[in-house]
Amino acid sequence: MQISALTPTQLAGERVISSYSGLTPPAALVAQIKAGEVAGVIFFQNNIASASQLKSVIAGLQSDAMQSPVKLPLLMLTDQEGGEVRRLSGAPQLSEKQIGMSAAAGAAATSAGRQAAANLESSGINVNLAPVLDVYRKAGNFIDRYDRSYSDVPSRVAQLGANFIRAQQHAGVAATAKHFPGLGAAARNQDTDLAPVTLNVPLSTLRSVDELPYRAAIGSGVKLVMVSWARYPAVDPSRPAGLSSTVVQGELRTRLGFKGVTVTDALGAGALRAYGGTSSRAVLAAKAGMDLLLCAGQQVGEGTAALGALAHGLSAGSLSNSAFTASVQRVLGLRRSL
Repeated sequence: MQISALTPTQLAGERVISSYSGLTPPAALVAQIKAGEVAGVIFFQNNIASASQLKSVIAGLQSDAMQSPVKLPLLMLTDQEGGEVRRLSGAPQLSEKQIGMSAAAGAAATSAGRQAAANLESSGINVNLAPVLDVYRKAGNFIDRYDRSYSDVPSRVAQLGANFIRAQQHAGVAATAKHFPGLGAAARNQDTDLAPVTLNVPLSTLRSVDELPYRAAIGSGVKLVMVSWARYPAVDPSRPAGLSSTVVQGELRTRLGFKGVTVTDALGAGALRAYGGTSSRAVLAAKAGMDLLLCAGQQVGEGTAALGALAHGLSAGSLSNSAFTASVQRVLGLRRSL
């Protein structure tokens, strides 16, 4: 399959992760998959009745994908961090904080990565939106309140995150380091899902503390990085990180050398309320350099809106053809690898 053979809508589809509500994928999503207009699907708890049910759904969707012009495995995503944040029952049982506090933390992180892969792979999930690499500052703050951070020590987060990534990816499930450049400084009530968040972290601290674990993750070959919706005035005073080319291209790609796939947090987040609807947000994220757009609102229409906006931007020339092609090539490379 050559990129040149794909229509603008199919090219746009390579950058869209869709979602749906309930246990059965709707006909509209299936039609988009068969047309080669979706790169993958994210699953939430209300999509999952059991491991066997999810396995059956995913097998069906992958079969649909093989009827499309792209004929590559879809990206099947979920959040299986461990502890309280698990979409599937079972491993990894330990939270990141529990791992970080254990006596043999390195081995525990490796085991968690291996267990996560085995659990996810048994249902057909091939991308885990984990591990969290946020370095928490205060006990009980936004990222610590659910035990989602390994530690308040950057080097420890770096080591344990890298262990998890290597083990999970060695077992065949792609890992996603999140939430770049870091949500560890967010206060308890600073949730980008709900409202705009500004983190006034000095650039030197952002780079020496928050971004440090990403060096290790990139060195470990992490396949995806999720960029946060918080705003970091020290890097870009005007836009949230996932809409900022200064963050995505400058910090992540140029400074840290990440060559893999970037993925947004949920496009429907309250942090983006000043940036219009799904179509506007999708185009801004694509312009900033985000490869995959996470349409996680569990409405197929959200993915359709993103798809249409990207296809129009590509056809009209408001989105760079060369940058768009580079994003598509990264996503196709990820799909081939799985």
